[in-house]
Amino acid sequence: MKNIKLIVIEGPQGTGKTTLANYLRENIPGSNLYRLSGQKDKSKTGKSLSQKMYEALMDYLEKMQDIPMDLIFDRTFFTEEIYARLGYKDYSFTDVYEKLMTRFNDLDFDIYYICLYLKDTNLYIKRLERESHHNYQAFNLDNSVNQQNKYLELCEEIESKYKNIKVLKLAMDDFKESYEKVKELFAINNK
Repeated sequence: MKNIKLIVIEGPQGTGKTTLANYLRENIPGSNLYRLSGQKDKSKTGKSLSQKMYEALMDYLEKMQDIPMDLIFDRTFFTEEIYARLGYKDYSFTDVYEKLMTRFNDLDFDIYYICLYLKDTNLYIKRLERESHHNYQAFNLDNSVNQQNKYLELCEEIESKYKNIKVLKLAMDDFKESYEKVKELFAINNK
């Protein structure tokens, strides 16, 4: 490893992905933050669009391996896989996802997959009420809890199959407590 971090933050709506991504960008010097939201086409033609988009992302990441810049992503192709598994898409994305994961795992970065969740799922209700969204997927407690369960399952799969990826399951019920764990993991020294 070249000691260049590639950090991907994933999780259901309302867990604090945007807030954490912003925090990391502000506190990891020389880092770039990318926000991906996928594409709207839920039909089978959408699979081809997503495949092209995420293959281009992998091409980009492979080119960035020699540039000393930490990369932070607020969502990537993991979201596409989760949404397909939950039936939000009219297709399975798993065949594409597995090819992307092989390439992702082979990248020469210190790779961190941070999966956010809430121990107290009722917090989703409060958080989703105060957020504005882009209306891609319905935002409600059941959807967030279902997504959370799938993301946590995916963490187990990643840990067992992809040895180059460090998985952190991070409960975001208490932001201060969660940020202390992140500060320790990435040696962030802010006052």
